[in-house]
Amino acid sequence: MSNSLSQSLAAPGGMLRRSAIERASIWIGDRGTLIAGIALSVFVLGFSLVGGLLYHASPYAVHGHHALQPPSAAFPFGTDQIGRNELARLISGGYATLIVSIPAAILTFMLGIVYGLAAALGPSWFDKVLMRLLDAILALPTLVVLIFFAALVPLNDFSLVVLLGVTSWPGLARLVRNEAIAQRGRDFVLATRQFGGGTWYVARVHILRVMAPILVVNATFLIGDSVLALSALSFLGLGVQPPHTSWGGLLQTGLNLIALNPWWMILPSGAMIFLAIMAANLLGQGLLARFGAAR
Repeated sequence: MSNSLSQSLAAPGGMLRRSAIERASIWIGDRGTLIAGIALSVFVLGFSLVGGLLYHASPYAVHGHHALQPPSAAFPFGTDQIGRNELARLISGGYATLIVSIPAAILTFMLGIVYGLAAALGPSWFDKVLMRLLDAILALPTLVVLIFFAALVPLNDFSLVVLLGVTSWPGLARLVRNEAIAQRGRDFVLATRQFGGGTWYVARVHILRVMAPILVVNATFLIGDSVLALSALSFLGLGVQPPHTSWGGLLQTGLNLIALNPWWMILPSGAMIFLAIMAANLLGQGLLARFGAAR
């Protein structure tokens, strides 16, 4: 009798505890990816954009007697082959990477939206022309196109932003076009047109508002793509030019000296590229999950 009574009294508490644990696990599962993405993004942005204000060592100063020195108290991330502070160069490389990648992603975002909406909301013949042109552009290897144009134009921050922006928009343009076509036949769009709403009014007020969650998610992915593309160009010597550097350039410098095993010149820059791309993807996946749960 006493055992059954104690079990009946303990059961509600056990049920409550299990329920609380289940709710916590669901909450973490829904938001964990987004929280991780935000935390990584804050770290990458803080390290690259604010790190130079906290760590005042010059990335250009040469310490000839400390060339290829592994991490130490004086040089936390070691030095390169001519004695430059690798931590200072990693911070400077992060700033150079993000100051190009983020504007390039914004330019890609704008071009993709405009092209996709123009194809979806224009005449059918215009849509066919733009889509055939888009198919031709998508058939070209993006990295090869980037290398080709990077070898032709003078390389600076502005030209790199334009180069990355104008070669990365086709995928987003196709997505926007398909989504806009799916929305343009809905009742509220047809009603707006009957009341005199113009094409770009419909696009701005109705279609883009409905597409906002998809666009926000893809905007985060575009930043990761821009970081990867710029790092690849810099690794090939066609990105950020000396005396400035980027994470891709630092990685390339370290790998050129791989026979000397300068791991401190390879791992940090590779890790920062990985973390920046991971931050963008986790943030995008988290936002996608949140928007999907809100529907």
